[in-house]
Formats: sequence, C-alpha cells, structure tokens
Amino acid sequence: MVEDKNMRICYRVIIALLLLSFLLPVSAICEENPLDKPPGKPLWELGVGVGLLQMPDYRGSDENRFYLLPYPYLVYRGDILKVDEQRITGQIFKTDRILLDFSGFGSVPVKSSNNSARTGMEDLDPTFELGPALKIKLWESKEDKFKLSLSLPVRAFFSTDFSSVRHEGWVFSPRINFVKDDLIPDTGLNLGISAGPMFADSGYHAYFYNVEPVYATAARPAYSAGGGYSGSTLTVGLGKSYKQFIFNAFVSTDFLQGASFEDSPLVKRETSIMSGISVSWIFFKSAKTVNVEK
Repeated sequence: MVEDKNMRICYRVIIALLLLSFLLPVSAICEENPLDKPPGKPLWELGVGVGLLQMPDYRGSDENRFYLLPYPYLVYRGDILKVDEQRITGQIFKTDRILLDFSGFGSVPVKSSNNSARTGMEDLDPTFELGPALKIKLWESKEDKFKLSLSLPVRAFFSTDFSSVRHEGWVFSPRINFVKDDLIPDTGLNLGISAGPMFADSGYHAYFYNVEPVYATAARPAYSAGGGYSGSTLTVGLGKSYKQFIFNAFVSTDFLQGASFEDSPLVKRETSIMSGISVSWIFFKSAKTVNVEK
C-alpha cells in the first residue's frame, strides 16, 4: 500500500512537470529576447503560479480534458544554463544571430478506459522529448519592437511507466516564431506567434496511432503507422507583467490533414485545439542582475 501511495504521488508530480511544458509555449518565446525592457534583470526569480489547461487526449483525439495546475515559478538566467517556467535549456553555442541549445518537452498520460477510441487498448504513458535546437534570428526591429526567428529542434522521444524508460522514436518540428512587444502602445501587452510543420519517424507515430491486431474490432481495424509528415501547428499567445504578477494566455491548433497517420482509426478529428491561461506571482528575486540581450 505504501508503494502504491508513493507511486501515485510520483505520478502526479510527473504529470504536473509534463503539463508545465505545455503551458504557454509562446510566452516562452516572448520572454527569450524581450525587446522593450532594460537589459538588467535579476539572475534568479522565485514564485508560484496556477494554470488552467484544456487539451485533447492526444493529437487527433475528439475527447478533451481540463487540468487545474498549481506550479512553482523559477527563472534562472545563467550564462550557460537557463531555467524558466516552461523549460530548462543548456546553451551549447551562441553568436549574435545563432543559438544552439538543449531543451525538452512532455505530454500527459491517457487512460484508454476514459477514451472511447482507445477502449480496451493499453494506456498511453507519460512521454517526454529531449534534444538540441538550432535557433536563428531572421529579422529584428528594435524601433517597432518585433522579432522574427527560426527554430529547428530535433528531439528523441521517450515514454515511461515510472519503473523504466523506453525510447520510442524521433521528432523534428521546425518553427517560425514572431514576437511583438507592446502590441497596444503603452499597455505592455506582448504577442507571440509560432507556426510550422512536424515530422516524426514510425516509432513516434506508432506509439499514438498504431492498432495492433489483438486490439482490432469491427469499428477499429488494425493499423500500422509509418514515418513522415505529422501535421502542422499554429500557436498564438499573449503575455503581460504587472508589478510582481505575470499573466499569460494561449491557443494552439494542430492541423493533421495530410499527416502520414491520417487514416488511423484513432484519429477522430483532423484539427486539435489546446488552450490555457496562467497567473504567476514572483515573491523573491536576486539582488544581482545580469544583462539580457535585446
């Protein structure tokens, strides 16, 4: 019983950490290189926050869940290691226009008994992705307070049941990122837009969209997914800071038309929408400041 209780606690902690990687991905873009703020910022900041997240069980599912998530807010602006409320990155190489770093991503588990398309199949375990990302600054205007950049992340994809970790496949998801600070003059409202295709190997697609013969039914035929195009994503986010508070909201849409797994019986919707809002409260910050590039 003690082991079961500890496993449940661990399970919830991991789910919370994975959910953080979903919360407000565009707000992370806006924070990377703020165009309208002075370069001196605290080396570290500490606080708490709460987020409300709505998301499908998986890309292509027609069933959604809501998650109310309290989370710790931690920002560290080191020369090599950087931590924010969405991710941890390790800088590998940097010039004025090019940055090569290392980061991760995650997704929540799915109980097949709670999803009609997957009834009778094995549950989907929590997953995470790790790998390098090449980020290239394409165009920047300090006068008009906007920046256009290209991100080229390549990540290994893993699943875990907390007793073991399994490498499932690879993902490549290039993104064009647009940031506009002070969207409405003198309001401090920041806009972030991220868009691009996604490509993955057969291992990644098989994890979500394969139907093994043992799980086939009259309404759910057996299916084996191949690698290739995995759809496209458009994310739009808004962020604003007020005193010691940070407010963020986002909507992200996956377009699966033409994806290599489009014919899987587990794909019930070709357009998947995820959205969320969060409020973070910063109550401690370092006296030491560091320069943050504009």
